[in-house]
Amino acid sequence: MAGKAIVTASDSGIGKATAVRLARDGFDVGVTWHSDREGAEGTAREVRELGSEAVVAQLDVTGFEEAAATVEALAGELGGLDVFVNNAGGGPSHPFLEFPLEEWQQVIDLNLTGAFACAQRAARLMIDAGTNGRIVNVTSVHEHIPLRGAAAYCAAKGGLGLLTKVMALELGEHGISVNAVAPGEIATPMTDAEDEDPGEEERPALPAGRPGNAHEIAEAIAFLARPDARYATGASIVVDGGLMLTAADYNQAAAS
Repeated sequence: MAGKAIVTASDSGIGKATAVRLARDGFDVGVTWHSDREGAEGTAREVRELGSEAVVAQLDVTGFEEAAATVEALAGELGGLDVFVNNAGGGPSHPFLEFPLEEWQQVIDLNLTGAFACAQRAARLMIDAGTNGRIVNVTSVHEHIPLRGAAAYCAAKGGLGLLTKVMALELGEHGISVNAVAPGEIATPMTDAEDEDPGEEERPALPAGRPGNAHEIAEAIAFLARPDARYATGASIVVDGGLMLTAADYNQAAAS
């Protein structure tokens, strides 16, 4: 299997693991970075070591038109676009009553509007080329459940989750499938952890007993990029170590 893929924010963490995983499946990869060019070049080296082509570009998804143009330029350098992975995200935390409006807007721009702008351009490129493409939006377990102090992040990821479903409805007629992958706690720089095996970190409240690894999320994304996953569209695949199941323990404790 071979194709052309772009993974946003692939300088580290889930994005890097995804770019390398797709390269193992034969994809040439567009690697993007916002502030860590060295990290992006490191990802590109790993992609090339696997025999795939890598092209690198700076991408700030909050510059909507410029970001969309960068996606198009990367696709041009790669010679096409089969898979687009919307991975850029993050943002600060504040109590709801104290959340600065400016920071709220920044989080929405980064996690939702920027993702929309990039995915829209990717979809148009796929349609123009007649490509039966795949779009994967990396959301969060907080697409589905709330988190104190994360009003903007939860709103943005919840919005991206529902946007995924609308995209799947509208793009299906063009042969494009669209899905979300919703990670739980993953050991990446975004969560102040390292890109390494988190097996030594204990999380007794989780059924899995530990945080996740970026490579485990990359596997879910790579599955959605495969030909035998075409029937999956409009889905949100939760990879959270059982975090969403812990509500059942709370309900049982409250009832006892």
